[in-house]
Amino acid sequence: MVTEVLEQLAPARGGLFVDCTVGYGGHARAILEAGASSMIGFDRDPAALVEATAALVPYGNRVTLVHTDYRRLDEVLDAQGIAGVDGLLADLGVSSMQLDSPGRGFSFRRDEPLDMRMDPTAGPTAADAIRDADERTLADVIHEFGEERHARRIARAIAEARMRWPVTTTGQLADIVRRAVPRNGYSRIDPATRTFQAIRIWLNRELEGLDAFLTQAARRLRPRGRMAVISFQSLEDRVVKHTLRSLQAAGEVGLTVRTKRPVVPSEAEVERNPRARSAKLRAAERAACPPSRA
Repeated sequence: MVTEVLEQLAPARGGLFVDCTVGYGGHARAILEAGASSMIGFDRDPAALVEATAALVPYGNRVTLVHTDYRRLDEVLDAQGIAGVDGLLADLGVSSMQLDSPGRGFSFRRDEPLDMRMDPTAGPTAADAIRDADERTLADVIHEFGEERHARRIARAIAEARMRWPVTTTGQLADIVRRAVPRNGYSRIDPATRTFQAIRIWLNRELEGLDAFLTQAARRLRPRGRMAVISFQSLEDRVVKHTLRSLQAAGEVGLTVRTKRPVVPSEAEVERNPRARSAKLRAAERAACPPSRA
C-alpha cells in the first residue's frame, strides 16, 4: 500500500519520519524518495534490518536503523535526543519475508521447526510455548487470538498429542489441528490457519501494548505531523480504530483521525499480492497548534 501510505503521510513537506516496522525498507525508501528529509527505521527482526540496510544504502546518513520493538518508541527517540517527528508508519503483523523465509516456522506450507519468533534472538519458540502451556491456556489463546470456534477441541488435541511426542514442527501442529477441526464441506482457508495466527500473536505479544504505542506515537508527532497504521487482522484493526478515536475524543494531543473508514488496497494490488487483501490502513494528524489547556 505504498501509494496510500504516501497519500496519508505527505512526506513531500520534508522532516523526520519513523518507520516502526521497516522490513525490506520498501515503505522507507518510498517515503524518502517522496521528500522526507530523514528516516529512523525500527525492526524486531535482525534479518529484516540486513535487507533494509542494503536497500537504503543510497540515502546514506539520512537513515538510522535500530534493532528494537516499535513499542520502545519513546525510549529510542529519547536516547537520540528527538522530541518530535513529522510522520510515523507502523505496518503491523508478520511480514511476507518472515512467512516465506525457510526455518522461521511461521507457515505450515513447509514442515520445519516450530519457531514463529519475530525476533529469533530472544524469547521462547512456539514449540517451547506449546510444550509449557496448559490446555486451558492454549484454548483461550486459540479462541481469543485466532477467533477459532473449535479452540477447545484443538487445545485438547494438542495436549493429547504432546503426551505421546513433542510437538516441534509446523507439520505436526498443522496435522493435529486439521484432525481436530470438524470438516463441513469446502473451506477457503486451511483449518490450521487460525491456530497458527493465534499462537504467533500470543508468542510475539502482538496486541500487548499496541494501544500504548499508538498513544506514544500521537504524542511524538510535531504540529501537523501524521501517522499511518496498517493492520492485517481484525483484532489489530479494532485496537487501532478505537485508540485513534479515543485520542481524538480526549483532545489531549489535538489528534484528528483522517480516515473515517479504513483505506484498503486496490484491486490491482490484491491481484499482484493476494496477501494484501486483508490490509487496512488508518491515519491521523496532529493539529497545527497544541490544544489549549485552559
